[in-house]
Amino acid sequence: MKITKLEIENVKRVKAVELAPAQNGLTVIGGKNGQGKTSVLDAIAWALGGEKYRPSDAQREGSVIPPRLHVELDNGIVVERDGKNSALKVTDPTGKRAGQALLDEFVERLALDLPRFMAQTGKEKALTLLRIIGKEEEVKRLDDQEQQLYNRRHALGQIADQKMKYAQEMQSFPDVPEAPVSAGDLIERQQAILLKNAENQRKRQRLNEITFEKHRISDEIERLEAQMKDLAARIDERKKAFEQTAKDEETARTDAAQLQDESTAELEESIRQVDETNRKVRANLDKEKAMEDAAALRTQYDAMTADIEHIRQERTDLLKGANLPLPGLTVENSELLYHGKAWDCMSSSEQMRVAVAIVRAINPKCDFVLMDKTEVMDPDTLAEFGAWLEAEGLQAICTRVSTGGECQIIIEDGAVAAATSSEPLTRPTFPSEGKATWKAGEF
Repeated sequence: MKITKLEIENVKRVKAVELAPAQNGLTVIGGKNGQGKTSVLDAIAWALGGEKYRPSDAQREGSVIPPRLHVELDNGIVVERDGKNSALKVTDPTGKRAGQALLDEFVERLALDLPRFMAQTGKEKALTLLRIIGKEEEVKRLDDQEQQLYNRRHALGQIADQKMKYAQEMQSFPDVPEAPVSAGDLIERQQAILLKNAENQRKRQRLNEITFEKHRISDEIERLEAQMKDLAARIDERKKAFEQTAKDEETARTDAAQLQDESTAELEESIRQVDETNRKVRANLDKEKAMEDAAALRTQYDAMTADIEHIRQERTDLLKGANLPLPGLTVENSELLYHGKAWDCMSSSEQMRVAVAIVRAINPKCDFVLMDKTEVMDPDTLAEFGAWLEAEGLQAICTRVSTGGECQIIIEDGAVAAATSSEPLTRPTFPSEGKATWKAGEF
């Protein structure tokens, strides 16, 4: 459905404007600020959108004649608002009267209020597109999965980083055993050495005892020889005992000379240091465990990254097969993208193109759109945008703060001041079918 003709009288700043918009492409209404350009669009929105779009001060200031609206559509429907209350009259091609409900079947509200769509957040625009192509629930499911994985991966990454930082800050000791030292083992070794040393001491004591006995016998011999020279037999006997004792002494001396005591100083120091050694060993083991934990968490983090990439690819594949309203349009991470660019990175022409394509897709019966303030596009960009509209079979009625050749009509003080050449500035952007007239007089 497109607009074939419209007549507007006494609406806001408009005195009287009659316009037959180009059926395809752009019809540009130009003029300076405050002359009534936007009032034309507001009047069309009121006529087709209903009371919701009625301006708060609908009647032109200074006019005693109420507003009059007359819009003809290419499907034969005629829409009128006239009289004191600007009552709606809708006539269908068969001549029967109808109402707003019939218009709502053909008119997409966003086509009357394009800034409403353009002011949406990136996420709201993305949801609108997904709703159109019937993929909202599937993409939402994938987005939820991705967000959950992202949150878990983020938490794991933080823990892994903390673990690694903690492990790197922990003290380590290179010159200690790999396992804790047993104090019992050290004491047992010490006791064995002490027993061995005690046996050596016992042998030394035995040597002393034998030596003492030898001297005692020697003294006794001397005393006996002095006192009892006549006891030769006994002396001989004692000499034999002496000789045997001397032999025993020599044997014992030889044994004693071969003995060597072992020092327990090292073991005693180890026993004293066992707690400190074990503290260092435990510190090394704790650091090793922390490093292992950090590595394990990083492995999980990497695995989740792969899962997230898989979900994103699944979402991309899902949208590749969807019937999108515009080539190059897609949704990633809940954001609307056009040829890989987010909304705020698109040019004004690209934003307009995306908005119009989505609005048309919402209601394919509606082939027109109202656009205000197109001066954000330079003439070349505007011409390119108009060419795209014509190729798509779309009609756009727009306003522009300009009095240049790209404008089909110029509004001045609420009326058509002049009509530009019927030939468009750049074909096929502005079809020659577009024309405009104005009615003289203030109504």
